[in-house]
Formats: sequence, structure tokens, C-alpha cells
Amino acid sequence: MIVLCNTDLKVVIQTKGAELQSICALATGIEYLWQADERFWNKKSPVLFPIVGQLQEDTYEYQNNNYNMLRHGFARDRVFEVEYADGTEATFLLCSDAQTLAVYPFNFQLRLHYLLEGNKLMVNYDVKNTGINTMYFSIGGHPAFKVPIANHLTYDDYFLEFNHAEHANRYSLQNGLIDKPIPFFNYNKQVHLNHKLFYGDALVFKELQSQQVVLKSNKHSAAIHFNFQEFPYLGIWAAKDADFICIEPWHGIADSTTHNKKFIQKEGVLSLQAGNRWQAAWHVIFN
Repeated sequence: MIVLCNTDLKVVIQTKGAELQSICALATGIEYLWQADERFWNKKSPVLFPIVGQLQEDTYEYQNNNYNMLRHGFARDRVFEVEYADGTEATFLLCSDAQTLAVYPFNFQLRLHYLLEGNKLMVNYDVKNTGINTMYFSIGGHPAFKVPIANHLTYDDYFLEFNHAEHANRYSLQNGLIDKPIPFFNYNKQVHLNHKLFYGDALVFKELQSQQVVLKSNKHSAAIHFNFQEFPYLGIWAAKDADFICIEPWHGIADSTTHNKKFIQKEGVLSLQAGNRWQAAWHVIFN
């Protein structure tokens, strides 16, 4: 385990999946991160790479070959190397190898960089194409935050507040695949939480105007300010009746129900030329 700490926050990250394990406010002792319960979901903040979401029949086609890959890809289950760790920041590295090449025919280096600045946690994704051909990939975050944040409150005491009034559709999921758009917002900013909101799987958004969403309650001052401005897609999810909410910034999205399985035609897929690097970051402010 790697521990990052300053005067405001203590953050713990494990090498498996370079996954966040704890985000604790030192002044109040509040734990913001879901602490996992196998009855509902045994992850806390998996890294989604080199796909986001589900593939048609867990399969994609590239250069006339078919490859199998489970939902959200393999990075979350691989052990990362700790490339750097010092007090308030750490960098974790995953490189392609024979195991990855069997399911994903691209050479890469994937780095996750975590940085604490006061009460802010920054998470940066850094992908390098170390091969000789163009690399195609998607990437995203899946952090789960504890709800209620204040233990004496309930799930229904919390809501999400976007920084712009929204009129975006949500996209329904059919067996994990993107299906039809459904009206969701009505030029409003707030989404009030209740467990039934997620009985039909995640809320998936493609056309949000907002760059930030706040998880908060009118009954307690503790809140989570999540900035996703560098990511075009956002997922909001919780397991059925579980006391958490995932705020998921994505570059990429699940296959649609009508997708032809061709990887380079996958919606939201990124392309990276040989030798080039790609970066994007999200950050969270805790109070």
C-alpha cells in the first residue's frame, strides 16, 4: 500500500489496479471512499482500460482478428509498479506484456499519477504508445464515494448538483450495451438520490454542459466536488441498494446494441500514434 498525506487528507492506494483504497479527512475523520462490501460490489475505484464498459459478446475485431475482453478491460486486475512515491504524490506504471498482448495487440505504458494539494486529490492518466502502429484505447475512472458521507444521515438526504442547468438525455443500458436515449434533465441542475434510481443500471450521459458535479446534502456540510472537464462522457452508478455512488469520467463508452464489433469504429475510442503520449486528469475537492 502507498500512503499519501498532507495536513488535510490521507489517501491510500494499492498496487493492484493502482486502485484507491481510502480518502480520509484528517480534521474530521470522515472517510469519503466506499469501503467495499462483497454483498454489493467488491471494488472501490477501478481503472478502466483499455475499454470502458461492455463489448458486444465481450468481443472486438481488429485487423480481421477477434479478441475477447471483459467489461472495463484488464488494468483493474493487474499489479502496477510503483514508479515514484513521495509524501503527497505517487506514480504507478503498467506496461504491456505477453498476457496483455494476447487480448489487446498494442504495446503501451499506462501511468496513473496521484497528487494531493490541500483538500484536493488529482488523478492523471498518462498513456504512451510504445509500439510501431497506431494504438486504439479507451480509459476512465470508477471511484465509489460513501453515501451517506455523514453517518447519521440517509442515502435519500443526498443529491448531485451540476454546475450548469442540464437538458441532456441519459442513455439506457441493455445487458450492459448502450441503447436508446431517454429524457432525464429538464433544464435543472440537481439529481436527488434514492436507491431505485439505479435499479436499471448506470446513468450514462454524452451531452452534458457541466464540467463539475457536487455530491452533498442540505443537512451536513461535508461534500464532494468532482471535476470531469477533460472527459466527454460521464457515468453515475451504484449497485442495487448499496450505500455508495460512483462518479465515472470516461474517454470512451460501452458498445451500442447495434455496434459492428470493429474496434477502430467503437464510439469514443481514442487513437494514439506510435511513440506519442496522451494525458487527461480529473480531480476531487473534499470538504
